[in-house]
Parts: sequence; structure tokens; C-alpha cells
Amino acid sequence: MAAPLKHALKFEIVAECNVTKARASLLTLPHAVVETPVFMPVGTQGTLKGLVPEQIEEQKCNMILANTYHLGMRPGTDILQKAGGLHKFMNWKNGLLTDSGGFQMVSLVKLSEVTEEGVRFVSPYDQREIMLSPEKSTEIQNTIHADIMMQLDDVVSSTISGPRVEEAMHRTIRWLDRCMAAHKNSATQNIFPIVQGGLDAALRERCALELLKRDVAGYAIGGLSGGESKDDFWPMVDISTNLLPKNKPRYLMGVGFAVDLVVCSALGCDMFDCVFPTRTARFGCALVMGGQLNLKNTEFCNDFSPIEDDCPCSTCRQ
Repeated sequence: MAAPLKHALKFEIVAECNVTKARASLLTLPHAVVETPVFMPVGTQGTLKGLVPEQIEEQKCNMILANTYHLGMRPGTDILQKAGGLHKFMNWKNGLLTDSGGFQMVSLVKLSEVTEEGVRFVSPYDQREIMLSPEKSTEIQNTIHADIMMQLDDVVSSTISGPRVEEAMHRTIRWLDRCMAAHKNSATQNIFPIVQGGLDAALRERCALELLKRDVAGYAIGGLSGGESKDDFWPMVDISTNLLPKNKPRYLMGVGFAVDLVVCSALGCDMFDCVFPTRTARFGCALVMGGQLNLKNTEFCNDFSPIEDDCPCSTCRQ
């Protein structure tokens, strides 16, 4: 009789590059078997704007990301609980990952205050005050019931330095322990810790080594791709993956530019997410092999040819 899985995932490396740290793997989750490296499009509130789940599946996408902060606000945990979790709420049968809400510390910085208790937000929807603690973030994510959930981390902009970065790194570790203690669905949901430390190699190393002491299913690398140069960004990814165990998935948060996906896969990352592709499309731009096409330009007014020849996507096939 096979031993039960220690976590609610199985990670198998099926091929490795003999020059870089790139690897091809199978990530088996409660709702999907995902080939990695994998890019996860962002459906912040449980939907990719303009697409229904069947269209997403047609693109061979079987893993998407949703956001705890926004889902906790609307539709709220009561509705999600009644629906039986986000999978049923949005009629999605494949893999789901939830961000913890920590990124909103940066994106909604004028509406938030960070303390040891958690993050105090003023809702952009109705102006009410909300405390997102590690325990509350975990509770919301348990209700959402995604396959992978993130710890609540203390997120600071990747372009700042100094004592605040070190403070955020240490607080992230303390908050991880609180998230793990509050986690109720370990048999069906995986919690990932997040390596923080800004652009300080020593802080990232200290954080990663501390996270290795916890029994977790995989690891995320956070606090990067926020405006810093590639010369600063890529070495921090390299340092982080060198420290993380080879036999567990590595998720690089907030990365979606094509060159970064290639480079960071070569640096040993397995999972990525970003709003870039869907947001770009909503503004009328198409991503093609040569870069971007602004389909609103007058030069395309009478052009009825496919966006890109020999492209197998549903748009170019029509």
C-alpha cells in the first residue's frame, strides 16, 4: 500500500537542462495535473475578464490565480462558502492558486497600514476599515479552497532599501508561522511560504534558510519584478533558487514578460503569474512573436488576415 502524500501535491521532475537550472516537471494537485514551467493568468476576482472558463481551457490553461483580498471583499466569504468554494462559484475544474492579499500593501499603499497584527486597509469599495491578519488571510483562503494558497507576507516595493526591508523579511517569517497554525485544510490545500528580502542577497539568504526549517509543500519568491532593473532582478532569483530545495516547486510571483519567463525558467523557477497578458489584451494589444501589435491602429482597419500566421490560437484560426 502506497504511503499517503505528506502534502496535497506531488512534484515530479521529468527532465532537466544540463546547462541551466531549468527543469520540466509534473505538478499533481487536487484539481489538476500541471506541466511546469507554467504561467498562470490572473483572474483577480475569480474571472479572467472577457473570457469564460471553457475559453480558458481551450488555450490549454489548467492553472489560474485569484486574489484573497478582493474575493474576501466581493463576493465575500459567506457567498463563497455557500457556493462550495471558488471552483464551484466560477465553474472552474482545474488548478487554482490564491495570493494572500499581501501585494495590496504595495498596490494600495495609500489605503493600508502595516502592524505586527496584520494589514489595516480602507476598502476601495465602501471605505470601511478591514484588518487582514495572517489568520484572516488563511481563513479566507480556506474558504476559497484553492489548490495552493500563499502565506500573508509583509510586502515592500522592490525599489526601496534599508531597515524597512529587513523588518518585512523578519515579519514575513513570523506571519508564516501564524498562517500555518491557522491553516485548516492541509489535506486538500497547500500553503507556500514566500522568500522576501528585497534586493539584499544576505537578507534573501537568511529568509530562505529560515523557511527551510518549516514543513511546506513548495516555495514562492516574492518582492521582485516591481520596477528594478534586470541586472538587479535576475541575480536575486538566482540566489533564491540556489537556496531552495530541488524537489519542491518554486513559484516566482508577479512575473509575466516573455524574456523574464525564459530567463527565470533557466534559473530554476517553475511557476509564474502576472496581469500583463490579460491587461494588455483588454487595451487592444496582441502579443506576437515580434512583440506587441496595437490592434486599434488605423493600419489594421481593413486587415482581415490572422493576427499572426501559423498561430494555432482560437483568434488566429478564425
